[in-house]
Amino acid sequence: MPPDSPMRPTGATPAAPVRIAVIGAGLIGRTHVRLAAAEPACDLVAIVDPAPEAEALARQVGASWYADVQALLAAEAIDGAIVAVPNALHLPVGRACAAAGVHMIVEKPVADTVAAGLELVEAAEAAGVRMLVGHHRRYDPAVQDARTILQSGELGRLVAVSAIWSARKPDDYWKVGWRSEPGGGPILINLIHDIDCLRYLCGEIAEVQAMASDAVRGHRVEDSAAILFRFESGALGSIVLSDAAVSPWNWEGGTNDNPGVAWSGENSYRFMGTHASLEFPNLAVWSHAPGGPDDWGRPLVVRPQGVGPRGAHAAQLRHFCAVIRGDETPRIDGRDGLATLAAAMAVHEAVATGKPAVPASVGATSPRHHG
Repeated sequence: MPPDSPMRPTGATPAAPVRIAVIGAGLIGRTHVRLAAAEPACDLVAIVDPAPEAEALARQVGASWYADVQALLAAEAIDGAIVAVPNALHLPVGRACAAAGVHMIVEKPVADTVAAGLELVEAAEAAGVRMLVGHHRRYDPAVQDARTILQSGELGRLVAVSAIWSARKPDDYWKVGWRSEPGGGPILINLIHDIDCLRYLCGEIAEVQAMASDAVRGHRVEDSAAILFRFESGALGSIVLSDAAVSPWNWEGGTNDNPGVAWSGENSYRFMGTHASLEFPNLAVWSHAPGGPDDWGRPLVVRPQGVGPRGAHAAQLRHFCAVIRGDETPRIDGRDGLATLAAAMAVHEAVATGKPAVPASVGATSPRHHG
C-alpha cells in the first residue's frame, strides 16, 4: 500500500485517536478546535491561549486549558499540535513543540520571515518531527481535480493564469492589532494561499513583479496589490488582490470554504492553455468544437465538471492524524511551505524596490511531485 494511501487494510484494528492540542484560539484556531473536537481520528486534549475566551472554549469542548505552550508541554503527553498563533510567534512556539517531539501543523505562513521559517523547518527536521504547513486548499477536491486536468495535457501547454482575490473585510477585523502591522497585510494573510495553489498547480515561480497600495485603509500594510508572476515553465500569471473592495471573486466566495465569507459561486482563477482553458474552482473546461484547428474563429464549447463535497480543513486534520500515525506522508511539508513563503516575500520585495524579485531558494522539492 502506498505510504500516502488513506485506506487501511480490511479487517485492521482501528488506530487509537491521536492526542492533539490547538495552540492559539483566534479566528482560524477556533475552526481547528471545532473540527478537532468532532474528528474521531483525534482526541482534542488541550487549547493553549491566554485569553479568557479560550479558557471558556476549552470548558465548552471538554479540553484542558493552558495559558502558554510551556505549561502545556510540562503537563500533557500529546502526539501533535496545531500552531495557530500570530505569525511572529510561529518560530518560538514551533521550536518548543519540536524540542518536545510533538508533530505539527503550522498555520500559514510558516513564519513571518524566510529566515525564521528556515530555522523552524531545520529544528523540526533535526528533531525528527513531522511538520505540515496549513495551506488547507491543497485538500480541496477542486484543487486535486484541477491538478489532474493540468497534468493530463488536456489544456495543452499552459500559457497563462489569471486570478483575483478581492473582498471587503469588516471593520472589526482590524481590532486584532497585528493584522494592520507589517507582516499582517493581505499578501501574507490571503495572497499566500493563492501563491501556494499556483505553485501546486503550475510549478515553481521564477520571478515576481508587483505594486501595492494602502490608499483605502491607510494602515501600515497594503490593502490592495497587483502581482505578475513568471513560472519556471515560461507561463505567466497575474493576481489582483484587495481586502478593501466588495466583490464575489475570491476563493472563499467561490467554494463556500469559510462560513464567515458569503458564498457567490463565482470563479476566481482562469488557466489558459494552447488547446483549452479551465475556470476554477468550478472546473469548467473551454475548448474549440471538435473537427478543426484551434483558432479564434471557431466556436467554443464548455464542459462543466462537478466538484465533490468540500471540507478542506477537515480533510487536512484527518491527513495530519494519518501523518502522525505514519500512514501518510505530508502533502505540504515544512520546506514546501517555506518555498511558498519565499514567493510571498518576493512580492513584498518587488513592491518595496519597484524591481523584479526572485524567490529565495529554500531547498524545497517541487510541489508538482507531491501527492
